[in-house]
Amino acid sequence: MSFSTGDSVLDSTLTDWLRWDQNPESKSFIEKLIESNNVDELRNRLLKRMEFGTAGLRAKMGAGNSMMNDLTIIQTSQGLAMYLVSSSPHVIEKGVMIGFDARHNSQRFAQLAAIAFLQKNIPVYLFSQICPTPFVPYATVKLGCVCGIMVTASHNPKEDNGYKVYWENGAQIISPHDKGISKSITENQEPWPEAWKTDSLDSNPLLKQPFEEIKSSYFQELQKICFFKELNPSSPLKFTYTAMHGVGYQFAVSAFEAFHFKPFTPVLEQIVPDPEFPTVKFPNPEEGKSALDYAMKTADENHSMVILANDPDADRLAVAEKQPSGEWHVFTGNELGALFGWWLWFTFKKANPTETGADVYMFASTVSSKILHSMSKKEGFNYEETLTGFKWMGNRSHTVIQEKKRVVFAFEEAIGFMCGSMVLDKDGVSAVAVCAEMATYLYHNNLTIMKQLDKIYEM
Repeated sequence: MSFSTGDSVLDSTLTDWLRWDQNPESKSFIEKLIESNNVDELRNRLLKRMEFGTAGLRAKMGAGNSMMNDLTIIQTSQGLAMYLVSSSPHVIEKGVMIGFDARHNSQRFAQLAAIAFLQKNIPVYLFSQICPTPFVPYATVKLGCVCGIMVTASHNPKEDNGYKVYWENGAQIISPHDKGISKSITENQEPWPEAWKTDSLDSNPLLKQPFEEIKSSYFQELQKICFFKELNPSSPLKFTYTAMHGVGYQFAVSAFEAFHFKPFTPVLEQIVPDPEFPTVKFPNPEEGKSALDYAMKTADENHSMVILANDPDADRLAVAEKQPSGEWHVFTGNELGALFGWWLWFTFKKANPTETGADVYMFASTVSSKILHSMSKKEGFNYEETLTGFKWMGNRSHTVIQEKKRVVFAFEEAIGFMCGSMVLDKDGVSAVAVCAEMATYLYHNNLTIMKQLDKIYEM
């Protein structure tokens, strides 16, 4: 189609977009903006490119360079592939790991990403079904990949999606990788010849599907931080669980099984993955009671005392406990950080009675409570504070582990918890099981989660 917006830079960008985009829906959308001469909207969509940073990409889905769509996923993946070729000499042998959540377009974005790497003869491990975000960093390390990609927008609104990148150590990327990848994306914007051919994926010998292998390995390894497997089956507690319309349900079930718990009561309206998130305004359990209405109703009806809630990609965990007044207390991220910190130090000492804390580490980010610092001074383990974000705690944890030290816990106040070090990122799946075991132990000893929190603050 012929057009002139009166802006030569915009015209050139539009020409490239219409030549490169093979998605009929997004291409038609841009063509209609041209026909209606909506130059301001075209500028916003085409001349403002998403910025690739240490968190990767996260934006609204739609047509244009400023949004998540087929073409920008292809460009991002081509740029990342070329960066890996230039910076990781073993990428052709080791490959990359790709997973996706249950949002609109997530599986397609993952497939388009896979095609980019395969065109450069880079092996791809692509999960065959939806997964929790923690499975990607876990699999990246387990399979020895140079990089992991998770297509998710976590707990963002339904209109959004994202592209999260992990390095070979299983931690989120930090500088200078983000800058190098961003530059490479700019240099590789024209789709490669096979970029759109998703139907060729299954026949490619370099594509592997490791879902069952990784799921089995993850839950087997998770049992290493289960310390009361004889006590757990007789838990006096009934738990209620919600997946917040995300991926978490089947994995929370497996986590409970790994820790020998009886099944929890699911919030039926929210356990089936649904990218529309129909029962919540915001699919974020950090919102507190407003996000947990259905869970509280289910818990009340089934006489549950504790609610466990994952966000849609199951890397965060919210917890609520029914109080003697009948009201529900939704614990803050800092309160849960204190509880998990106490528990993981308590269980470490139980498993290692002769060891001191000299080689044991816990981490929290600078925006979080200083409670772990107070604990460390009393108990003798090492505590470090990092910059905001799990990318810093994950990478610092990797460094410490390389020095033959042990990392037992890290957290951030936005209900992100890293229990142990099998995943160097926040992990809501492992946190579900660890929290249930902690609560079971407390109730067996005539305590509650709230009473234990009070005890911690009194220490």
